[in-house]
Order: sequence, then structure tokens, then C-alpha cells
Amino acid sequence: MRSLRIGLFTDTYLPDHNGIVTSVSLLSDELKAQGHQVEVVAPDFPEHVETREDVRRVSSVQYLFLPTYRLAWPSRRDFDCRYDLIHTHTPLTLGLAGMRLARKWRIPQVATYHTHLEAYAHYVPGLASVQQKTGIVTRAASLMYGTADTVITPTVGMMDVLNAMQVKRAVVIPTSVDPRVLESAPDVPSPWPAGCRRLITVGRLAREKRFDLVLDTLPALPDAHLCVLGEGPERDALEAHARALGVADRVTFLGVKPWREIGGYYRHAEVFVFASVTETQGLVLQEAQLMGLPVVAVGARGTLTGVHDGVSGHLVAPGDVPALVRHTRALLDDPVLYARMSAEARRFGGTTTPQGVAQQVLEVYARALRIPVSQISRNPGPGPDGPPRDREPAPERGHPRSSLASFP
Repeated sequence: MRSLRIGLFTDTYLPDHNGIVTSVSLLSDELKAQGHQVEVVAPDFPEHVETREDVRRVSSVQYLFLPTYRLAWPSRRDFDCRYDLIHTHTPLTLGLAGMRLARKWRIPQVATYHTHLEAYAHYVPGLASVQQKTGIVTRAASLMYGTADTVITPTVGMMDVLNAMQVKRAVVIPTSVDPRVLESAPDVPSPWPAGCRRLITVGRLAREKRFDLVLDTLPALPDAHLCVLGEGPERDALEAHARALGVADRVTFLGVKPWREIGGYYRHAEVFVFASVTETQGLVLQEAQLMGLPVVAVGARGTLTGVHDGVSGHLVAPGDVPALVRHTRALLDDPVLYARMSAEARRFGGTTTPQGVAQQVLEVYARALRIPVSQISRNPGPGPDGPPRDREPAPERGHPRSSLASFP
């Protein structure tokens, strides 16, 4: 079997905790298990102690509009090695660097579209209004993703976004989470007061995640206590919102917890409530279901396929707080319904494995390299989660030119 040298380029990585970090880490681990040489290229965090041997850190600066975020500032000295293939996971400085290196070295570039970019334009002052008038974010994303040999997106629901960007070469490969990490999480003290019904929500505390709507359910659920696992720029506003609703004593903001401990918090909870409308997949939905938690969530874009509606949980229309309340109340009040949905949630959450996802990604790599997958996989043939779903047949190899300056 041929061992590939693979560069995974990402503008967000440990010590950050988010869906992209999870996806990149699991993919790297599984590709290495198959015998490939993998390097994760990520921003440097000055005070972070590196614990992984597969990471190449690139010098970075603090992002002005999001102080906890690091923006990589790559130079020629950062790339003294060659890869057989580059896989970009983000569209910022390191994603652009990966794209340009692939073009310079004439090697394939695969890109994963993890994030609905237009929904995050407000993080650059004034950009959201410019996007609304000119579509500049969409056009810039189209330019970048249009250069990739293949674009991977985690759900069918995100194909309309790629359509708007006129991206032609796309496949759907869902992102997975590792059930072993969740299930082996150590026991943690319950953060819920004794005798209450235990709700949980998880994610980055940002405006687009709509945690305010999750808080809005609490006045109608007087016996429930909500734990919020995550950190972000909206925490102060969310705490103020809880006070305004008169439910501050029934909300606990836990902050960020180590990924290997998160399963312990899921283990204590009863129902997972979620209201984001910008998810490309919603990995936290899969995590919760893997741990047997029924989900009550807004159904939009990626979350539409993240829950088996009516079986492993319920999906409601965006902004429909009464429906979030109604389905949560039904689960808390009906032990038979809860037991059935909990079992189905555990089954549904486990349908996509890290091993199966890596196999599907290797099939994409083989097509980009124009070689049989048997040359680079110990498990040739469709992965246990099925083959990647093409939007159209793979094209001939080639890198369309763009107006972006070459790098390095």
C-alpha cells in the first residue's frame, strides 16, 4: 500500500474546541491508522502546550474582532516540506495558503466546506451589510472553493449553499464524532441542582447560535434547569437575558470543558435543546444522541439531517420557542416516550463512524490523484457508512487559475 503525505490545513485548531477541530483531529488519527503521513497545519497559540505529534504550528496574530481567535500569518519558511495532497478545512489565511501551495506544487487540493460563511460575516465590522448589497463573501468563497479538485460538505442540506457559489465538484461525507471518547469520559460532579429536570445545550456562545431562544424556553419549563456548555462573545449578553427572563437561578454557564470530559456532562443530562440555524451538520447533536439524549432542535440546513425527526428527537421551525417547549415537556413527562427516543437517539448517533468517514475521504483522495483506492487504503471499497454521495461525476484533474496572488 502506498503511504500518502497529506497536509490538513485549518485556521482553527486546539486549544480551540469546535466541530472543525473535532473533524480534523479524527480524520488525522484515522488516516495515520491507515499508514499515511499526516500533518495538521494550524495557527500557533503562544501559551498552548502541544500534545500532538502531527501538528505544524504557523506563527499567528490575535484577531482584532475576536480576541480569543488567532489568525495565522504564514511565510515561505513555514512550508519546507512537500505533500502528495493538500486538504483545506477553512477559508482564511491557512486555507488560502494550502490552496496556493497545491497550485504551485501541482498537487491535488481537496476542500471541506464546514462553515456557512455568509452567516459569520458580522464578525468583520461592516462586512454583513456589504455582503447583503454585493454578495462579496459568496463570490470570494466561490473563487476559493472553485479551485479545489473536490469539495466535501457534511450534509445534503448544504448543497444549496454550494450551488449559490457555483461549486460544481462536490460530494457529501458526514463528519463523525468518536463514541469511544464520549463513552469513556470520566464521571464528573453533576452541575444540576438536585430534584430538577436536566436540560443541556452545547456550543460556542455566539449570536448566530441563538442560545437566547434556548433560554426563552425556561419560563414555560419551571421544573427545568439548563446547563450551557461552551464559551464565546455572547456570554455576557446571554447571562443578562437570563436575568431579564427571571430564570438566572435556573441556568448554569459551565464554560469550556476538555473534550474528553464532555461525555460525563451528557451522561447526567436528560434532554439536549438547540436552536442554531447556521450549522453545516451540528456535531453536538450527534454527540448528544450517541450518549442517549433525545434532541429538541431547530431544523435548518445541516441540522435537518442531524436528527431523525420524531424518532431520535424533534425538529421545529426556526424561532418556534413554543414548539421547543412542547416537545421538551413531552419528553420530560412521558417515561415511555423518553425511553424509546433515548434508545433511538443512541442508535442514530452511532450510524457514522470515524473509520467509515476516513474511508470515504480516501476514496475522494484516490479520485483526485487518479489512482485506484486500493493503492492507498487497507480497506478498499465503500466504507462502512457507504460511499461518498457525488453531486456530479469527478472532473478531469486541473487547477483553475484565480486572481489571488500565488503563495509562497
